[in-house]
Order: sequence, then structure tokens, then C-alpha cells
Amino acid sequence: MDSDFFLIRKMRQGDEAAFDIFVRKYYGDILRYCACRCFDAEDAQDLTQETFARFFSRFSDYRHKGKTKNYLYTIAGNLCKNYYKKNRAPAAGDVYGVSENTADSPEESVIERTALEWALDQLDPELREVIDLYYFRELKLREMAETLHIGLPLVKYRLRRAKERLQEMLGKERKSHGSGRSDGNL
Repeated sequence: MDSDFFLIRKMRQGDEAAFDIFVRKYYGDILRYCACRCFDAEDAQDLTQETFARFFSRFSDYRHKGKTKNYLYTIAGNLCKNYYKKNRAPAAGDVYGVSENTADSPEESVIERTALEWALDQLDPELREVIDLYYFRELKLREMAETLHIGLPLVKYRLRRAKERLQEMLGKERKSHGSGRSDGNL
């Protein structure tokens, strides 16, 4: 059993010290994650606190199935995504290497950005997670392996597979909009 299992068990029993230990254990990682995505220190702190608030507000529904840290990253990622939408941060396509210059008009640019966001949402969680860590947190492959507690070959495989899936989905999406272009820049 991992240490989170016992910590969560204590938290379910109402042990206040366990809640404190839990927050201290993950606060720094979640704060760095949010800071990499929103670039404003105060907003990053707010997003980090909101991540924990959301986790604890749904704590009774939480089922420990492995890596609690990954679940916190998912919550933080969704909050950061909403932050981007609200504050009109840089386009997701720019981060993922899709050039905005490929669009012939502003409408096509919006369609491509929407398609990319849709494709990211369609990825399996473990593939979306490596994309997130690689592009948004800018972790090196070895750091990703340590964060995810998996081997380096598996990180490489997941990253390659995630890029392939995004290219497949974006290629299909572009074809359905009539342009037929496929961008190999992911």
C-alpha cells in the first residue's frame, strides 16, 4: 500500500493532522504546476488553493485508485483551463506547436484552436497527463517519469502515442471541415 492510502484513510476518520500533512505534501507541486500555466503568482496561489478546496469538497466521493497527485493535477488543469478561457491567455495551439499561421482566416484559427482543445479532451487521461507535463509544466522526460512513478520508456511511449493520437484526431477534424491539411508539428 502506498502512503496516500493510509493518509486518506486517516483523513476519512477526521484526523485534522492528516489533512495538514496531505496539503503540505502536494501544495508545492500543484503551485508550481499552476504557476507554469497562468504566469501570475497571485493567480497561481488562488488556483492552487481552489484545487485543494475542490478536492476536499468532493472528498466523500473520492475513491483512491492510485496516484492522488495525478487527480490533483487533473483538478488543477481544469481550473487553469478555465483561467485561460477567462483571461484570454496564449492559444493552446501555440503551446502545442501548431502554428497559428496555418489558418487562412481568423475563423479558421478559431476552428483549429477549438479542434485542438476538443482533441485534448478526447485523449485518455494518461496520455493527456504526459502532454500536460511535457508542454505546460515543461518537465524533462526523466522528471516526468519520476513525477508519474513510471519508467522512462513508458513516458516516451505515452508521449509519442499522445502526439500520434492528436495528429490523427486533428487530421480527421480538419478533413471534416474541408481543408484536408494535416499538421505534423505536434
